[in-house]
Amino acid sequence: MTILLTGDSITDAGRDRDDLASLGSGYAALVAADLPGERVINTGISGHRVVDLQARWDVDVLAHAPDVLSIMIGINDTWRRYDSDDPTSAESYETGYRDLLTRAQAAGIGRILLVEPFLLPVRPDQWDWREDLDPKIAAVRRLAEEFGVEFVATDGPYAQAASRTGAEALAADGVHPSPDGHRFLADRWLEVYRTA
Repeated sequence: MTILLTGDSITDAGRDRDDLASLGSGYAALVAADLPGERVINTGISGHRVVDLQARWDVDVLAHAPDVLSIMIGINDTWRRYDSDDPTSAESYETGYRDLLTRAQAAGIGRILLVEPFLLPVRPDQWDWREDLDPKIAAVRRLAEEFGVEFVATDGPYAQAASRTGAEALAADGVHPSPDGHRFLADRWLEVYRTA
């Protein structure tokens, strides 16, 4: 059984991109540790958006012919609007994401998990990001239903956990998980994976 996780820096988590066995130090590595009988591949790349994933989909996903595919993408589609004046509309995001799923299912990937992007605001200005991110989260939820694939809720569960621990304990900058934040994400992922 080959499980492939792809996305942006949250999945990348410092992996060695020249070594396919390298899983980084985040939730992908934790998932692999908890599923020792499975082959786990991490092709996340820091900074990537949906359009970047589309460009490398054949090489970084389909070429590995995974049995299980996990996708977590979207926070940079929001973030670049605020730090680089380079927005991705919710419509473009959903269209690009739909293309990824269409190609994955056409390639015969039997099981797909969509991990919604999340945000834990730690600075006042990050609350403004919700205007951009929330429609993208809604798009992921719609696509999971449209394609009949599994959905891993993260945004609400992270917010609930942060109400107990404080947001910075889970993601110091509101985006990149701490070790505890990655454990939390891995546990949400594994909960969905194991209940199918």
